Amino acid sequence: MYAVPPQRQSFNSTATDETAASLRTYETWKGSNVFLLQGRFIFGPDARSLFLTMFLIAAPVTVFCVFVAKKLMDNFPHHYGILVMVVVVVFTLLDLVFLLMTSGRDPGIVPRNAHPPEPESCDDSSEVGTPRLRLPRVKEVLVNGVTVKIKYCETCMLYRPPRCSHCSICNNCVERFDHHCPWVGQCIGVRNYRFFFMFVSSSTLLCMYVFGFCWVNIIKIMDSENKSIWKAMFKTPASMALIIYSFIAVWFVGGLTVFHLYLISTNQSTYENFRNRYERKENPYDRGVIRNFKEIFWTSIPPSKNKFRAKVPKQLEILPHLSGGFSGAYVEKHIVDMEMGRKPGWHNSAFNENELEGPFSSDESHYKDAEFDNTSPAPDLSSNFDTGSAEVLATLQPRRSSWGRRSGSWNLPSEVLSTASQVGDSNRVSGVNAGNLTSDSR
Repeated sequence: MYAVPPQRQSFNSTATDETAASLRTYETWKGSNVFLLQGRFIFGPDARSLFLTMFLIAAPVTVFCVFVAKKLMDNFPHHYGILVMVVVVVFTLLDLVFLLMTSGRDPGIVPRNAHPPEPESCDDSSEVGTPRLRLPRVKEVLVNGVTVKIKYCETCMLYRPPRCSHCSICNNCVERFDHHCPWVGQCIGVRNYRFFFMFVSSSTLLCMYVFGFCWVNIIKIMDSENKSIWKAMFKTPASMALIIYSFIAVWFVGGLTVFHLYLISTNQSTYENFRNRYERKENPYDRGVIRNFKEIFWTSIPPSKNKFRAKVPKQLEILPHLSGGFSGAYVEKHIVDMEMGRKPGWHNSAFNENELEGPFSSDESHYKDAEFDNTSPAPDLSSNFDTGSAEVLATLQPRRSSWGRRSGSWNLPSEVLSTASQVGDSNRVSGVNAGNLTSDSR
C-alpha cells in the first residue's frame, strides 16, 4: 500500500516545483486513505483489518475442505460428492471478490474545492472596518418536492450534496454515506454499497452452507457406524468446531443482511436510520419497494469523480478562515505545497526576501517553534514610518497563521487605528479589516 511520505521543508522550491508538477493526485491526497498499485486501488486508513476479515473467512473454509468436504466426496453416489467441495470453493472466492470490490474502490468521494464558494451573506458583527463575508452553514434544496437541508463542510470547502456526509475516519465527504465499516476498512457509499451487501449476504450463505454440511457429516457417521449423535460429534471434532463457529458468525452477518434488506426496501442508509432522519417526516427518496431495490441492484454505478492518477495542476487557492469566514486575498501556490510540507512563502510583488529581516526572514533559523526570539532584531520599517509611528509599531502583536507560523498580520488596539491609517506609505500598509492591520500589497 502507498501512504504519502513526509517531505523535508524548504523555501528553495525550484527543483521541488518541477517534481511537484509531475506528482499525481493520489500522492498529494488530503484524505486519510492509502493507495495500492499507484493509485489504482484506494483503501481506508484502517485497511489492515481487511487481512483479519479475509482470515476469518478463509481459515474455517480451509478446515471444512480438509476435514469435512473431503470425506463427503465419497459418501454420495455418481460422484455428486465433489459438488460439496466445488460449491464451497466458489462461494468463498465470490465472497472474497465482493470484499475486495467493497474495500478497494472509491466509495463515492466528493472532490474537495480548492477554495470556498462565493459567500452570500455578510457578518456585520465587526466593530471596525468593513463587514467580513461569511458562508451560510445550511442551505435548503428541493428533492422530489420535499425540502432537504444540506450543510457546508469546512474541511472540503463545499456544500455537501443530499445524503452526503463527511467521514471522520477517512476525512472525506462521501455521497450517499452509509457508514464506515471497520471489517472492510473502507467507507460504504453510493459506489460500493451494492458490493457491500453482496459481501454480507454471501458470507451469510457461506456460514449456512458450512453449518448444514457439518451436520450432514455427523449424520453420515451416525448411520454408517451406528453411533449416537454425541459419539458421532466427538468422532469429528472439526465438524463440531465449525458448527459452533458458523452458528456464532451467522448471527452477525445474517443480522446485518436482514437489517440492510430493510434499509434497501425503505431507501434509507445506516447513517440516516441511526439518526432517525425520517421518523417524523417523509422520506423523499422512498419510491416503493420494487423501485428501491432496482435503484441499488439494477442501475449503473456512477463513475468516480476523482482521477487518482491524474497529474496535479497549478492553480489559485484561497486560505479559509478558522471562524467560518475567509480572507479575500488570493494566494498563488501549488495545491501540493501544503501536502509536501513546504513552508508558505510570500508571492506578493511588493515583498521580497531582502526587505524582510529578523523573525520575518526566509531563513529557517529565525523560526522558534512559532514563538519570536526576544533577541532577534525587529523589522526595520523606518523607511516607511516616521518617528511617531515607532510607538504604534511597539503595540503590534504578531498573529499566528493557520499553519502555525507567524504571518505578516498584527492585531491593533482600537485606539491606535486612526493613527496607523495616517502614517507611513499608504502603498505599503493597507487593508485594515476587523481590527487587523495586514501587510498586503495591492
